[in-house]
Amino acid sequence: MLVALIIACEIGFWVLLAGGLALRYVAKMPRFGAAVLLCEPLLELALLVVTTLDLKNGGEPSWTHGLAALYIGYSVGYGHYTVQWLDRHAAHRFGGGPKPPGPTYGKARAVHEWKLWIRTLAGVAVALGLLQGAIWYVGDAADTGGLQAWQFAALRVLGIQAVIAATYTIWPRKPPAAQPQEEPAAAGRER
Repeated sequence: MLVALIIACEIGFWVLLAGGLALRYVAKMPRFGAAVLLCEPLLELALLVVTTLDLKNGGEPSWTHGLAALYIGYSVGYGHYTVQWLDRHAAHRFGGGPKPPGPTYGKARAVHEWKLWIRTLAGVAVALGLLQGAIWYVGDAADTGGLQAWQFAALRVLGIQAVIAATYTIWPRKPPAAQPQEEPAAAGRER
């Protein structure tokens, strides 16, 4: 049941996001669109409540509880960022807003990657807290090995994100070389 709820929350996230952005920029109803976008955290709250109730009612801690904790952690770390990123693109595409900045290079890219690592850290902290709370909640009455495995998985994700950020710091990405422009008069004389 939890897997179906996680899938429903993910689908609901994208439906609310698409609906909110469509209302803001296509239907020209920015306040109503913002209200729809503000409903997205309710999905994670519902998932948290259902997961807690499942454990309270004697549900055996399993990988689904761990997945729910990681999903909630990801939503805390990256949910607002994802909404803002898509909002900028929708504002440009449908609302006549400025073009979102393209890819960054050098030090700016390294700083961006470390900011993403901080978001990952926030998400992992939330997931670890939820998982540890579940472990303490069920206590010795159940096997919590699956929940502990998810804690290690969250820490691995954090480590991988740190390695990615470090590579952009050590080996900064360089902008593509500019293509030389031919002058039209010079091109005509060569024929």
